Order: sequence, then C-alpha cells, then structure tokens
Amino acid sequence: MYTTLAFYLAFGAVAGLASGMFGIGGGAIIVPFLVWIFPGQGVPEDILMIMAVATSLATIVVTSISSVRAHHRRGAVVWPLVWRLVPGIALGTVAGSIVADQLPTQQFKQLFAAFLMAVAVQVYLGRREEKPGEAAISLAMLTGGGLGIGVLSALFGIGGGSITVPFLLRCRQNIRHAVAISSACGFPIAVVGTLSYIVLGWAHPSLPGYSLGYIYWPAFLGIGAASVLTAPAGAALAHRLPMQGLKRLFAAVLFLLGARMLWKSADPGWVSALASALEALEAAAGLAQRELWGALGLN
Repeated sequence: MYTTLAFYLAFGAVAGLASGMFGIGGGAIIVPFLVWIFPGQGVPEDILMIMAVATSLATIVVTSISSVRAHHRRGAVVWPLVWRLVPGIALGTVAGSIVADQLPTQQFKQLFAAFLMAVAVQVYLGRREEKPGEAAISLAMLTGGGLGIGVLSALFGIGGGSITVPFLLRCRQNIRHAVAISSACGFPIAVVGTLSYIVLGWAHPSLPGYSLGYIYWPAFLGIGAASVLTAPAGAALAHRLPMQGLKRLFAAVLFLLGARMLWKSADPGWVSALASALEALEAAAGLAQRELWGALGLN
C-alpha cells in the first residue's frame, strides 16, 4: 500500500511539473498512467477507464483552487463570463459523466486515445493567434460552448483548458483572459464531475477497496497532493528552459501514448487484418521492384 502511494506521489509530482510547464491540464497525463497502474490495484477491466477518468477529475478539484487564486490576484479572471459559462458547463459535465458510464471500456479507450493525439497536435502547433480586439459573447454561445466543454471534460477527465482556451480565443477574448477564465471554469467542472462519478459508481459491484463511487482515494490523495506542490515549479521552469523544443518532445510523447492506447484497444481481428494487408502490400511492392529492376536490366 505504501509503495503504491509513493508511486502516486512521484507521478503526481511529474504531472504537476508537466502541467505547469506546458500549460495543459493534468488529465492528459494522469489518465494514461492510471490506466496502466490500476489493474495492479484490483480495478477490473470493465470499469478501468471510467475510474481513471473520474479519479483524474477529482485531482483537479485540488489543483484548480490554487490556479484560480493566482489568476484572480492578477485581475485576469473575467468573472461575468465565468458565471455565464458555468450553467452550461455544469449541465454538460453531468451529461458527459452519464455518457462515460455507458461506454464500453474498449470504445472508451479508443475515444480517449484520439483525444490524446489531438491534444498532442495542439501542444506541438501551439495556441492559435488571438484576434485583435475583444468582442462580446452572446449568452446562447456561452451556454452552448459551456455544454460542449462540460461534456468533453467529463469524458476525458480534464479541467477543460485544452477546449475552453481555443473556444474563448475563437470568441475574440485575449489570451490572458482566456487562460484565466479557463482556469476558473476548471473548478466547477471538477466538482460537478467528481460528484457525478461518485453517484454513478456508488453501488457498482466491481469497485475495489478504498473507492468512493468511481473515485479511487489512494490515487486521488497521492497525485493531488504532489501535483499541487510541483505545478508552480513547472510554471517557473517554463520561463527558464528552451520550451519550444521541450514542447515538441512532450507532444511526441503524448501522441505515442495515444497511438499505443489506440492500437492496444483495437479489435484483435481488425489488427490482424491490417497486419496481413501490410504484409501483402510489402510483398507486392517487393515483387514490383524486382520486375522493374528486371525490365531495366539491373538484376
């Protein structure tokens, strides 16, 4: 038990550093780790993904508080926009949690893998340029955007930064306000999502020990405690290290993690068929090459 908790603390420290350095929520890092370690903690395959996502979301309750306070002290949070986003976000988060509870593990893994690769591309390319001059956003757009942000955040166990910031930039908010608003929205996403996953998993017969609904407490405590301490250090390192090269390396790692998860969760028959097709293609290419060399007298 203590060895496992040390594992969670160590990984939480790494996740906090990466989150602070690269400006992405911890879910993109935490969920793949939990999917890898949870089977050894007695988490059955049929609830593996949902417990990883739910526990990741629970850690964001802790980490988002310090982030919101930091942005608020700098006067960057546009609270009227936050309050108008929150109803849609809350409703979307509940809906996303219900959808996640119905997804088979294999399809859930494939969906998350695709999301992880999309985040990797976003990190590699960097944030899109903000449009000059801020514009008012209609309540209908904020509600619709909040719904989408909530659904995706609950599905993937994230605070929504990788979705909220691009949405706000598209709505012509400046980058400083967009990041701060996204940070403030992470707290209601995490709270509503965590409560939803506790309720949805409350009576599940396959839950391992030390679980509250779909939240696995040892992982939540270890990762949450360590990441909240190391995230500020990651943010400080971002101003000292050559971030362009590091971001591209980090994006490549995320993309490979997503590709590996997608490959391992693929239907075995489909994988076998693809491998056979690739072998046939390779044989055909070799035969065509030999025929061409023979025609040119190069044999």
